[in-house]
Amino acid sequence: MKSIITYLSATATLLLITVLASAQPTIYPAKVQDQPIAIIGATIHVGDGKVITQGTLLFEQGKITYVGGATTISAGTLTIDAAGKHVYPGFIATNTNLGLVEVESVRATIDYAEVGENNAHVRSLIAYNTDSKVINTLRSNGILLAQITPQDGLVSGQSSIVQLDAWNWEDAAYKIDEGIHINWPTVRFGRFGGGGPSNPDAQKEQVQAEIAQLEDYLSEAKAYASSAGEYPSNARFEAFKAVFSGERKVYVHANRAADIIAAISSLKRLGIKPVLVGGAEAHLVTELLKDNQVPVIIRQSHSLPYASDADVYLPYKQAKLLADAGILIAYSIDGFWQQRNLPFMAGTAAAYGLDKEQALATITSNTAKILGIDNRTGTLEVGKDANVIVSSGDALDMLGNDIERAFIQGRDINLDDLHKQLFERYEYKYGLIEDK
Repeated sequence: MKSIITYLSATATLLLITVLASAQPTIYPAKVQDQPIAIIGATIHVGDGKVITQGTLLFEQGKITYVGGATTISAGTLTIDAAGKHVYPGFIATNTNLGLVEVESVRATIDYAEVGENNAHVRSLIAYNTDSKVINTLRSNGILLAQITPQDGLVSGQSSIVQLDAWNWEDAAYKIDEGIHINWPTVRFGRFGGGGPSNPDAQKEQVQAEIAQLEDYLSEAKAYASSAGEYPSNARFEAFKAVFSGERKVYVHANRAADIIAAISSLKRLGIKPVLVGGAEAHLVTELLKDNQVPVIIRQSHSLPYASDADVYLPYKQAKLLADAGILIAYSIDGFWQQRNLPFMAGTAAAYGLDKEQALATITSNTAKILGIDNRTGTLEVGKDANVIVSSGDALDMLGNDIERAFIQGRDINLDDLHKQLFERYEYKYGLIEDK
């Protein structure tokens, strides 16, 4: 019986993968920009709060060369008339397992977690699948860069930033191994429970043991980093060398106020200034975050509050609460396929008090600053990569978002995707469009 079940399971998996492969759109990376491009007449959202009406954006060889009002355009420039349309920096997705999982019910397509609690040496980049059919659906909504992040364990591993139009992970790499992710131990009972002992006291004991284990490991890693080769080589400790030299960030994932306080205090003692990811109760500890200059990558706003007795609209309002407290914020969304809704998280924050351009910054310039790539992208400024999107309407609004053109490092990328192909297929099936 076991062999039959195994055979059927393998057959079903193969069939599913075959179907997915056959349904995959014929899309391939765009060629390097070979002529200057000018986008004229648009409302240009620079990404740093500045808006230029009837503006002009020029880029050449993948770099922005001009942004401002009307200007002289040289011969041989491809001119795009964007009158009445909106131009934005490409949106940036953070904390996602995009390209590390394709079908959640098929184990063979899941590669975002390793066995064990401490995997600081694991590099998510080399597992990134540039052929994922999900990637194209994100580009269609304006997301051009993503932070590919491992999950699970106390120390999940290293994230990298990729651009979403590449043949392979080497081509996709935008910033390699830029941060290590720590999941701060926490109690797991209540609405967001799951895992660990069911008894609250036993859970607290387990959490304290995990915190002690993590702190011991980090202390050893710091000693190893300053040892000048006195100890045998250790891949997990080696990964933290760049942290203690200031070349690599630490992202600590925590939601409860008590966990945020404990994490920041513990890491501060070791000389580590982290980025907080999640931060469901970050608005309760704003002074601590501001005093320690800790940025916050907020978990998606389209969700229920973390605490059962909290204001039901709190997830919508939290971005403004943190911004008003002087904290650098960005947005993230759980998982991979949901990332296409990232601009609408920012739009919701704008609807609940955040200035519209501030909301845009939570998925562009703020994100670039937090990830350490603001010298290259995040705003439409001279000298930066031409990561640009053109939308016929407000890209942060579900009704207005209609991305007509997108450029990654000046390359005019294909915005087709499986969803669009299926939409057209059934439009044709039911006679809504004529034969081509």
